[in-house]
Amino acid sequence: MVLTDTHAHLYSSKFDIDRPDMMERAFRSGVERIFLPNIDSGNIAAMLDLCQAYPGKCFPMMGLHPCSVRNNVEDELAIAEDWLFRKETPVPFVAVGEIGIDLYWDKSTLDLQRQAFERQINWAKKLNLPVVIHARDAFDEIFEVTDRLHDDNLRGIFHCFTGTAEHARKIMSYRSFLMGIGGVVTFKKAGLDLVVADIPMEYLVLETDAPYLAPSPHRGKRNESGYLTHVAHKLAKIKGLSPEEVATLTTENSKRMFGV
Repeated sequence: MVLTDTHAHLYSSKFDIDRPDMMERAFRSGVERIFLPNIDSGNIAAMLDLCQAYPGKCFPMMGLHPCSVRNNVEDELAIAEDWLFRKETPVPFVAVGEIGIDLYWDKSTLDLQRQAFERQINWAKKLNLPVVIHARDAFDEIFEVTDRLHDDNLRGIFHCFTGTAEHARKIMSYRSFLMGIGGVVTFKKAGLDLVVADIPMEYLVLETDAPYLAPSPHRGKRNESGYLTHVAHKLAKIKGLSPEEVATLTTENSKRMFGV
């Protein structure tokens, strides 16, 4: 069984005490492909070091997270753009991400977040790379942008999908976006399992968002890629499939999206 974690921040300092052991646990659990989204300039070196330490296992993205959109946004965007458009990098970037809009933490930066989101979408289209979208409390604002910019060159993943059935139908209407399903689907009162039940497997990939959002039975603790098995088993139960079938289908979806 080959599992793919399409979204994990394994370069986080939360793993500094046991990163090699954590990585080995992930590989033993069947997670053989791990995609690392960028946050801002502060973690680029650590992210690339991890990808170089695990070639063919870890794959980096480049972008500016909406929660890092502040007064220095132009400087941060310039750094991300420089990395993306370099002719040579230590490891090739497989997506523009993590980008998007987050209105949970700070609504005052909405205009800046929207501008940064649009600019990075246009980079992705120029480079023929997928985007990985963060959409916390901001589906309407995200859709306003993607409706305007969507064309045959735009594709990607709505990371950590926790939306409604209506949101899922909207995403599927683009026909070029997937939804990342993580630990929240295992939470008893979240209700995400009811939404996911009606989403065809062709639109789904798995993720952890480690070190955040650990699935049950580890909820509230540090998340790690090895815990993806809990998400896979929950999705298998929802869909009436075997965990092996879920692993195969979601890994193939990730291969088509990232080209890896």
